[in-house]
Amino acid sequence: MTHRGNLPRGAATIALCFITALLEGLDLQSTGIAAPGIGAEFKLAPALMGWVFSAGLVGLLPGAFVGGWLADRIGRKRVLVGAVLLFGVFSFATAHAWDYNSLLAARVFTGLGLGAALPLLIALTSEAADPAMRSTAVSLTYCGVPLGGAIASVIGMVKFETGWRTIFYVGGLVPIAVALVLVLLLKESASFRHQATTHASADRRIGALFAGSALGSTLLLWVACFFTLTVLYMLLNWLPSLLIGQGYTRPQAGVVQILFNIGGATGSVLSGRLVDRDRSGLAVGIAYAGMLLALAGLGLSGSFGLTMAAGFAAGYCAVGAQAVLYARAPALYGTPIRATGVGASISVGRLGAIAGPLVAGQVLALGAGAAGVMLSAAPGLVIASLCAWKLSRRADPEAARGAQVLGTH
Repeated sequence: MTHRGNLPRGAATIALCFITALLEGLDLQSTGIAAPGIGAEFKLAPALMGWVFSAGLVGLLPGAFVGGWLADRIGRKRVLVGAVLLFGVFSFATAHAWDYNSLLAARVFTGLGLGAALPLLIALTSEAADPAMRSTAVSLTYCGVPLGGAIASVIGMVKFETGWRTIFYVGGLVPIAVALVLVLLLKESASFRHQATTHASADRRIGALFAGSALGSTLLLWVACFFTLTVLYMLLNWLPSLLIGQGYTRPQAGVVQILFNIGGATGSVLSGRLVDRDRSGLAVGIAYAGMLLALAGLGLSGSFGLTMAAGFAAGYCAVGAQAVLYARAPALYGTPIRATGVGASISVGRLGAIAGPLVAGQVLALGAGAAGVMLSAAPGLVIASLCAWKLSRRADPEAARGAQVLGTH
């Protein structure tokens, strides 16, 4: 098949999804980067700061599930545009928070939009890409999240008159402009338009996630996402503050945060390529074993050079591990329930994302320091690695079509 202008299949859709993922990554890490300024202005102890981090994640959980469910009913494009507008408006509102409660409320509603967007980006990319490059395409889109975080780190390192609020002004106005671009240029998924069960009931959509061979895959995916995102969001939110607490300067913490995000983008792409080459097990082994070593390096290193290396490795492994899970998830479900299935796994993962910053805040409140925070993540990582390994051995991404239960009814 010849594609217009010799572009790969779905290139325009993938590019638009990547741009949207950049914005998602910018906002997801904005609170962590702005945390020192927010904490100083509102006089927040570490435990209260943990709730600020988790407020946005509370919104991510229902956002991911409802967004995916709606997308399987009314279309990917309309729900994605609404989600981008929602997180843009409330990111802008974050910059105008006047007290602790208004700050929490703005972050919750921002999280609703962010949560709804991610499963749609994964579903759209998966359905637009050539089957032989599907996992790579999903990983390319997902690498926009850490790259957006790197942009947030750069913004955080620059001194502006508006202080910590600057990053939320950028994270608010740019998504509103991008939503208009999506309205004009993004095409609805052809798979969604052509699928024969568009009007299947919600009960059948949700029930199909637990029917037949889908049950085992769904449970493994959920457990792996939960513990992986626990660690990833702990690092996304607390890493700058932990580094400053270890005696590093704010610019040094910014450098490590940028390296973390660059490592994440690298890990996302390379992990996706390994999945497309039927090397999922190798990708899982590198990601989870490397994550344990990287966390030890961040918690125990006394050298800035080693800390920079550990930051890059932590990003590569943490984001790479989640990229493997996201790359495989769309292949586990058929078109009628794909966004629902991906959204459900992200929602369960968000429970871990909520827990991560809260646990880190409590560990710090007990005086355990950065080393204690990193050590607390180890048991969950072991569990996640076992589930991800089992999932990688369970089925080939293209063979894992047993979850297409609705299509056989």
